[in-house]
Amino acid sequence: MILTELAAAAAETRHYLHWTDLGLNPVIFKIGFFSLKWYSLAYIAGIVVGWWYLLKLLAQPGAPMSRAHADDLVFYVTLGVILGGRIGYVVFYAPEMFLHPLQVFKLWDGGMSFHGGVIGTSLAMILLARNKGLNWLRIHDYVACCVPFGLFFGRIANFINGELWGKPATVPWAIIFPHTMPPGMIEPPRHPSELYEAALEGICLFLILWFAFWKTRSRYDPGKLTGIFLLGYGCFRFFVEYFREPDPQFDGTFFANVIHMGQVLCLPMILGGIYLIVTAKRRRHRVEPIAGGESVA
Repeated sequence: MILTELAAAAAETRHYLHWTDLGLNPVIFKIGFFSLKWYSLAYIAGIVVGWWYLLKLLAQPGAPMSRAHADDLVFYVTLGVILGGRIGYVVFYAPEMFLHPLQVFKLWDGGMSFHGGVIGTSLAMILLARNKGLNWLRIHDYVACCVPFGLFFGRIANFINGELWGKPATVPWAIIFPHTMPPGMIEPPRHPSELYEAALEGICLFLILWFAFWKTRSRYDPGKLTGIFLLGYGCFRFFVEYFREPDPQFDGTFFANVIHMGQVLCLPMILGGIYLIVTAKRRRHRVEPIAGGESVA
């Protein structure tokens, strides 16, 4: 009876794409003890491409900082992303690591929180602004336009790693990921939720911010672009969580059966984004550029 059911289940899933057939490997290459992983490359690519795009934005009138400030910002943001992302993961998803402090420093074992990374990056930008006498909120506006690059590369890396897969699905594009079920059980086809997030948080959010920056005067309303980012990301992530498996450490808890931790963390982002957008006009003042270009009323 059991063998018959297993055979039937296997037959039902045979026409779905298997992740293992894609020839993906989390490790790009390995030389001795050193290995370069796609996830690490995603962080590097996100920072490099984001920095390149930031320079394009700063070349426009009314920029809140100079090229030299942008170069310094890369260092601050890199520390903010790594420290904030790791600490956020421990606080939000794995507080038991505090009982084994050395585990916190093992970044190569994985475990980063985007929400923690946002907090860490924000604190880093505020610190830079205070040290250089810059407007911290307008710096956030410009950096917010660059973040979707990192989100896109990061989610693609998640897919290459075969992690953070979605819930079981019967849609034609569902994919069968390995090691999602206990040994001896048939792996069901699942939503490739990593690709959903890459499309929404990466491509769609970038296009929304691109339009707001280049086709409107949003960059002259301090906080508006930041608000658009927070609202857009919060809504997209909240939506995708309906297709994504809850984190295994929350299995059987409120954060799996009712609302995911990722959705809970998105709620303040959505509310904060709405507030920044609605109140942006009242913060507008004459913008004097830091480096070149005309002032903008």
